[in-house]
Amino acid sequence: MEEANKGTVKHVLLAKFKDGVSPEKIEELIKGYANLVNLIEPMKAFHWGEDVSIENLHQGYTHIFESTFESKEAVAEYVAHPVHVEFATMFLGSLDKVLVIDYKPTSVSL
Repeated sequence: MEEANKGTVKHVLLAKFKDGVSPEKIEELIKGYANLVNLIEPMKAFHWGEDVSIENLHQGYTHIFESTFESKEAVAEYVAHPVHVEFATMFLGSLDKVLVIDYKPTSVSL
């Protein structure tokens, strides 16, 4: 594995659900997303939350989902996994807007 591909990678998804999606459906989708960590081996951790910022810079995004992987290859394996593909199709169908960023956490030495 190339050195650049090693190390923790965070997969972050910002979401704005469609107006007609009920709170119950959103809760069901979040539980389904969280359960992927039990079904897809490369996915090591999952966290989510709702926007609580007072700055009003969310551009309509209301929810954030963060998954942790051990490498860029692990993210690729997750994205291609049949369970993810099936879930993503259902999940994305409930969204009005989505933004996905993968990044490698980096510390700053002061």
